[in-house]
Amino acid sequence: MVRSVVAVLLTAVCVTVSPADAAPCSLATGAAVILRSSDFDPDVLVWDSRQREIEYVSGNIKNAGEVLSHTLLSAPGTRAVVVACDPASSKPRYAPAAEDTIGIKITSGPNRGRYGWVSSDDAHPATTAQVRLQ
Repeated sequence: MVRSVVAVLLTAVCVTVSPADAAPCSLATGAAVILRSSDFDPDVLVWDSRQREIEYVSGNIKNAGEVLSHTLLSAPGTRAVVVACDPASSKPRYAPAAEDTIGIKITSGPNRGRYGWVSSDDAHPATTAQVRLQ
């Protein structure tokens, strides 16, 4: 009896929130990525929380101490795996398009095994990023 009630509730939730209604993420969970920011400053700040990363992208973090105490600095070329994606949640102050906020697990370098959050502009699919870095 309990199983059938749970099954009905799960079915109702799945029908109510269909994947077609949600905005797609630029990177799928489980995707291998390479971290790299701009050509001007290729290092990537990996934030300890999704909300801090969103605040940083929007330009709302003004204190350097907060940046230093809540980020890991990852060198360009650091490898990671996508563990979560929050579509169009980061809204840059001076850019018209929103960016996805990507949850990652770092798989190379000195911070291997650590988790964090980056902007979709800093996480590149491993297959296309390798060509860019060479």
